[in-house]
Amino acid sequence: MWTPPLRESFAYPFLVLQMLLLTYILRKQNPSRTAVVALGVSNLCFMLPWQFAQFVLLTQVASLFASYILGYLAATKMQTILVTHMVTLAVCFILMFGNSMLLTSFYASSLVSIWAVVASRDRFSHVFNPGVVRWVMQVLAWVVSTVLLKFLLSTVLCASDDAHISALIKSKFMSYKDFHTLMYTCAAEFDFLEWETPVRYLKTLLLPINLLLLALIVWRTVRDIVRFLREGGKGDADEGADVMGKGELVYHSLQLLAFAILAILIMRLKLFLTPHMCIMASLVCSKQLFGWIGDKVKHQMAVFVLLALMAVQGVANLQAQWAIIGEFSNLPQEELLDWIQENTDPNAVFAGAMPTMASVKLSTGRPIVNHPHYEDAGLRERTKLVYSMYSRMSGETVKRNLMKLGVNFFVLEDSWCTRRTRPGCSMPEIWDVEDPQNVAKIPLCTHMSRNSQPHFITVFSNDVYKVLQVPRAAKDLR
Repeated sequence: MWTPPLRESFAYPFLVLQMLLLTYILRKQNPSRTAVVALGVSNLCFMLPWQFAQFVLLTQVASLFASYILGYLAATKMQTILVTHMVTLAVCFILMFGNSMLLTSFYASSLVSIWAVVASRDRFSHVFNPGVVRWVMQVLAWVVSTVLLKFLLSTVLCASDDAHISALIKSKFMSYKDFHTLMYTCAAEFDFLEWETPVRYLKTLLLPINLLLLALIVWRTVRDIVRFLREGGKGDADEGADVMGKGELVYHSLQLLAFAILAILIMRLKLFLTPHMCIMASLVCSKQLFGWIGDKVKHQMAVFVLLALMAVQGVANLQAQWAIIGEFSNLPQEELLDWIQENTDPNAVFAGAMPTMASVKLSTGRPIVNHPHYEDAGLRERTKLVYSMYSRMSGETVKRNLMKLGVNFFVLEDSWCTRRTRPGCSMPEIWDVEDPQNVAKIPLCTHMSRNSQPHFITVFSNDVYKVLQVPRAAKDLR
């Protein structure tokens, strides 16, 4: 991946620990309280660095719920895990200074709705016979109650921080697009998974091994379910016993499928898929799945041969990564930051591209009106006003937008005006979706790169950056 995943990189190790503890809990008939508390702590550590952790945890509780429905997870254990998630969500909400996005998320609503479905297991047992119909009704109850509760909470709390996520998902399956979705989908890391990745999985044998493992687990699961249904649902998991065992295998298989879907929809999230495929590949050492190979010696020889074949491409991949040697250098930005530090008032307010504003705030301490925390609804709207500099609107309109935000200086980057990852993805083209009446006009940023008068004053310029002062009165233009 050529784009550093940043916050996810800090969060992912805690997810690995969390899944390890969850696997231990799934395997134990009566897990200790210490294990449950440790699960909660690791859950919290995963959520704090990365606000989107809630979407990964949503796939986890969905996978666990599917395991429960199929009879691979006892109701009491399911409820224990759900309560642990609820407690850590509440603690995370407090530690994130009351982040309403957590409470109005599908993850929070899903925890409540699944807990209600599990708690109502006796009613489902009385109304529906064990089998497919009961499973379908439980899934429907979960989906409907989750959606209703999510929108109810969003309405009551007047929260719209995650509205862009719904729009992003909508754009993946439909032709829908707006300014905010294009800001995501025009970036390669938020596009669909590129073909190069599955080809790499094939070369390292990771994909064939995982497909074989999934086939074996699915075959065993279907066989167990058929036997379970033939017995008339005796020993139903709703009564509190793991009917068929092997719950951890079913959960991890479902989690792998969930990670695959996330990675296909958003390439950046293959961060979760690739390591989980490696974890699943370790099951080639499982006697439970591969006992049919033969005795212990034959099994070990087969694993050794497989590892040797995987190492051929694996070593080549390592050498390619080790060969990447470089040194970060951004002299134009250093010049910009030095100029800001030496020539502007400490209270001067800056606006510009989100990544640049993060550097301005960090290095100079100057107030900024927008930064890369795009999950906040108010910040998204401020960023949209700031980025009107890259639209085809008039200079007077953009100046009014910046004055409304209290901006003193705008950092203009010509690359943001001309860069185009693919057709329809330059900043002026993104703005054309929101501002169709000005489509035929030349982008304002093009005019500004030539001459910032009469609406702005150029006070600094180098090969990459141009700082435009936003005049407060007519005399500032003299």
